[in-house]
Amino acid sequence: MPVIGVLALQGDVREHMRALGEAGATATPVRRLAEIEAVDGLVIPGGESTTLWKLATAFELMDPLRKLIASGMPAFGSCAGLIMLADRLVDGAEGQQTFGGIDMTARRNAFGRQVDSFEREVTLRLNGEDSGDGQDSGDGEHGTPFHAVFIRAPWVERAGAEVTVLGEDNGRIVAVRQGSLLATAFHPELTPDTRIHEFFVKMVKGTS
Repeated sequence: MPVIGVLALQGDVREHMRALGEAGATATPVRRLAEIEAVDGLVIPGGESTTLWKLATAFELMDPLRKLIASGMPAFGSCAGLIMLADRLVDGAEGQQTFGGIDMTARRNAFGRQVDSFEREVTLRLNGEDSGDGQDSGDGEHGTPFHAVFIRAPWVERAGAEVTVLGEDNGRIVAVRQGSLLATAFHPELTPDTRIHEFFVKMVKGTS
């Protein structure tokens, strides 16, 4: 059973820990570098990306996490976590930095502000590899539905050639994978559906 840390600086920490436990992992909150280095994978929860950046800077985690992620540590980011895993930002706060790792451009608050939050079914392809150009060899041409919760959500404005598109909402990219990194624009931890967390656990195990 892999041990997966949830970055406990801000955001939906308890919700991710619950979902990871149901998905077959041992979940633990982490906020110090020694704690992070001791786990098999890392979840960067939703919250507020500028707050995560500032807190990670205060805890002296920005550069160490960049290096861990670049060296292959599996990581999954939801909502603000997607922003933190993006190599590039659109509409970022002045001087805002990310951990990076996924060759994508993320747009903050792309779906609107807090009052514009919503829930709806999105298309997911978790069992196969999508080349990023619309070709899908996994769950079929249209994938399978997932009830997604979007709260001040970003989207992926542009994905690089090595990025696999796993989910879309009305043509907007909302779930991606690149190697050992996974990111969603929505909050799967706020639903009882654990398929995305199960997928990440398999990634951590090296079986997906």
